[in-house]
Amino acid sequence: MAKETGEWIMYGLEWDDPLRIRSWRELINWINEIGFLPLFKNEIEGFSVEEHTFGPFWWSGNPAEDPWIWREIIARSGEVAYGKFFGKKSGFVSLSWFPAFANYRRDGYDFDARWEDELAGIRSKKIMDCFADGGDFMGVQLKKDARFGKGKEKNFDGVIADLQMQTYLTIKDFRRKVNKWGGEYGMPVCIYSRPEDVWGYGMVSSCYREDPEECRRKIYEQVRNNFSSATEKQLERVLR
Repeated sequence: MAKETGEWIMYGLEWDDPLRIRSWRELINWINEIGFLPLFKNEIEGFSVEEHTFGPFWWSGNPAEDPWIWREIIARSGEVAYGKFFGKKSGFVSLSWFPAFANYRRDGYDFDARWEDELAGIRSKKIMDCFADGGDFMGVQLKKDARFGKGKEKNFDGVIADLQMQTYLTIKDFRRKVNKWGGEYGMPVCIYSRPEDVWGYGMVSSCYREDPEECRRKIYEQVRNNFSSATEKQLERVLR
């Protein structure tokens, strides 16, 4: 997706292209096949949902054809991980690759160990403390409970993006806000959770015995195997 002459342009396939992804189920199957997939076009050619769907269907509001709604359905399904995993931009990671991805991005650290070694900031700690007993949080509630906002901690969105990049948080679902009368309103917003609370600590930490650098090498090789035009610099910028 790019802005050209004042308009947003989607880079996708033609409606009748046989390679076009036509449903959220097809999209999950492809994510499971290749392992990693950003939502929007980036510098690695073909490495996005956008480039394999039909541009005019985006934001159409039809769950059967709108990839923007598919991301909600897929996050809710729990069949793959969804979050800001690629340069603080959204995308998917298959569950078979998520342990290696987590080991690489966390550099082998659980969050508590990262905090104890003074590698995490106080703002990240305040957010992660909210998940001490498990569960999930709508973004607006998490911001309040972690004491971000006017006169308090700043840059909530940036810290949340960093925690997703480090795989300490993932987007589990999307829900609409509820007013004081119990009615829903507005657009669906992110529901955050720790991956361990969605898929279990054993699954998420199953690659901890591996060298994080070896996990990085495997991830880069996997993407390069599926998108052969990717250069090392491009892989670094998109996956690091």
